[in-house]
Amino acid sequence: MAQEYDLVILGAGTGGYVAAIRAAQLGLKTAVVEKEKLGGTCLHKGCIPSKALLRSAEVFATTKRASDFGVETSDVSLNFFKVQERKQAIIDQLHNGVQHLMKKGKIDIYEGTGRILGPSIFSPTPGTISVEMNNGEENEMLIPKNVIVATGSRPRMLPGMQADGTHVLTSDEALQLEELPSSIIIVGGGVIGIEWASMLADFGVEVTVIEYSDRILPTEDHEISKEAQRLMKKKGIKIVTGAKVLPETLEKSAGVTIKAEHKGEEKTFTADKLLVSVGRAANVEGIGLENTDIQVEKGMILTNEFYQTKESHIYAIGDVIGGLQLAHVASHEGIVAVEHIAGQNPDPINYDTVSKCIYSHPEVASVGLTEAEAKEKGHDVKTGKFLFKAIGKALVFGESDGFVKFVVDEKTDDLLGVHMIGPHVTDMISEAAIAKVLDASNWEVSHTIHPHPTLSEIIGEAALAVEGKAIHS
Repeated sequence: MAQEYDLVILGAGTGGYVAAIRAAQLGLKTAVVEKEKLGGTCLHKGCIPSKALLRSAEVFATTKRASDFGVETSDVSLNFFKVQERKQAIIDQLHNGVQHLMKKGKIDIYEGTGRILGPSIFSPTPGTISVEMNNGEENEMLIPKNVIVATGSRPRMLPGMQADGTHVLTSDEALQLEELPSSIIIVGGGVIGIEWASMLADFGVEVTVIEYSDRILPTEDHEISKEAQRLMKKKGIKIVTGAKVLPETLEKSAGVTIKAEHKGEEKTFTADKLLVSVGRAANVEGIGLENTDIQVEKGMILTNEFYQTKESHIYAIGDVIGGLQLAHVASHEGIVAVEHIAGQNPDPINYDTVSKCIYSHPEVASVGLTEAEAKEKGHDVKTGKFLFKAIGKALVFGESDGFVKFVVDEKTDDLLGVHMIGPHVTDMISEAAIAKVLDASNWEVSHTIHPHPTLSEIIGEAALAVEGKAIHS
């Protein structure tokens, strides 16, 4: 028997389940369809497990230099089984939490693969969902007034370098490693590649990063990229930029060997394993988009500012629409979509105010325009930069590499962007994001009294540095 709903959501990742909760709050009868586990990629294959591993790597690296803090240790060793055990315990706890939230909101969950049907006996318009149930039972038919597609993304592969789970890995397979390799080649020096490079180096793995662009983290401010590269090399990571990997040269035996074009020459790289980290591809296949007028361009679903597709009652959010493929972005897109469905007249998201974080060690965080982007948009720019070396808490903490940089419009004093690299900057970037939301100037940020001693003092000093008025430099 077909079930009727106000809203059916395809995908229960961070975007989908948050949208479902908001819909339930607004009184919409809601169902989610999920073929794997509630929480999606972020909880099970992305944000949470990778950050759990990063934390273990950070603790291990810190323990090895405990004598710097006057703490004498001996025989420091790594139990990777317990590292993975801790990671899974965190995932399980959060997964239980999401399940509780679904029950609390009286949200129906269908465990299976959902496909959008075209006009049929159930509805004169596309949008009926046929769910192929995981348990092998007969397909469930769901008749919603509205649909949200939140099917997420998967690791993008290079032709000829498909993951086999043994020699060639994506982040999915790497998260399930039972033991660490002694060496690894990482193809791709973007966010995920650098997080893995940092983590594995802290675990004691010999790491080589091969990046096609002329710098790692190419979407970050140039000075941030330069500092990140310096600090990754300081960890012992070998970084090769401006290099084109040649997949056809891949050889797999006891380990892996691959060649790359670099500065007009072919260079050979050898390691135990190879991790491919070249972005993510939207999951648009097999969900019935061909039965609708929904437009797909460059593998992404096209939407308006409220996430409506060309079929106005079908919305799409998160990685499947491209843009900023971040968990917190997907969640807020889901909220906007649901509030639009419910007639709440939500404000569209201003993506210039969205914080971006990289959880390497040291961390990287940013909001707004880079210096180069600001100049490309026609701004006359002034900048201020302040080093963690001059921050007392950073010295106490034992991590004083990095800096905070402000990018400001010279004529209007509008804050255009803030860029950070250093200890705990992912926890501090929200202050800069609030400043962006409130259209604050660097003067207003500099007049916010930051407590001493804290790492956050660097934000006030960097804001003062824009006018050459930093106190401690």
